[in-house]
Amino acid sequence: MSLLKDLETSKLRSDLPAFKPGDTIRVYSRIKEGEKERVQYFEGIVIGFHRNAVSSTFKVRKESYGVGVERTYPMHSPLIEKIIVKKKGDVRRAKLFFLREVSGKKARIREKKEWIGKKGVVVPAEGTAERPVDESAAEGAAQSTETKE
Repeated sequence: MSLLKDLETSKLRSDLPAFKPGDTIRVYSRIKEGEKERVQYFEGIVIGFHRNAVSSTFKVRKESYGVGVERTYPMHSPLIEKIIVKKKGDVRRAKLFFLREVSGKKARIREKKEWIGKKGVVVPAEGTAERPVDESAAEGAAQSTETKE
């Protein structure tokens, strides 16, 4: 049993960026046509995930010439060249299948913005707070060490 788990964990990819439903991503995938191989990208909104270790998949949806196009990609496929996150979406659902019925302006998704907290701390969209470096405090510390010498 552990041999099977070891094999599965060796096939997991760790080079892909973190993305969630609602994010606009561009998936670069390798396509083989006859003897030639090329890279083609598909850009759209992530509408859902199916998480199951090695067989995890995600669905990307876009509208092309008024027709909705969805593609399902295996998360850990060796045919995926790279994934670029274009925009972070601000959604409250895990599955965005309601986008299948709407089009145009109704299909827009708010973009997740950084905001400033109560104490002037910039909170990025990822959710981790970082305290800004006070330049005046850093200069004061440098001047106090110079005057002692």
